[in-house]
Amino acid sequence: MDQSLEVKKKTPSRKECEEAIRRILITEILQNGKNDRFKSAVDFMKYFESLYPAGPALTKQVQRAVRSMDMPKDKDGYFLADKTHDQVEQDDEIKKMMLRTNASVKSLENSQMLFLACDDNYRDYLMQLIHESTTLSGKFITMIKTSEGILFLTENLTSLQSILNNLIED
Repeated sequence: MDQSLEVKKKTPSRKECEEAIRRILITEILQNGKNDRFKSAVDFMKYFESLYPAGPALTKQVQRAVRSMDMPKDKDGYFLADKTHDQVEQDDEIKKMMLRTNASVKSLENSQMLFLACDDNYRDYLMQLIHESTTLSGKFITMIKTSEGILFLTENLTSLQSILNNLIED
């Protein structure tokens, strides 16, 4: 009986295996930026065998832990420790829409803000006119409706400010 208790102590619980697997994958991601080593339970065995006696019980426990964790995999079949299946589906949908809409990331590091105060009763219509304006086309990155007017982000502050001032003064 002492021997069976000793064997149970030497084999980690499923929960201990899950925690170790999670730590292994997070460490892998932190060190390499992504997981490119672990695709199945077998890939974790070297780690577990370095800490516990190798055997069928250890193999089964690691397999149970991996199955229980139900981790999604990337396109190459590697485990994703930092995402759920729902997150992977959401990310895939976002990616599809970004491709469909020709989306691109634009840094606003060189952008400046310009505020145009206006009556909020006509702000939406004014924003529509500005958006459709040939004169103002390309002069701002975006405009944002605010409580007291319109906020512009632009990389050409003097040009935008000059055009808006000229339109107000004419």
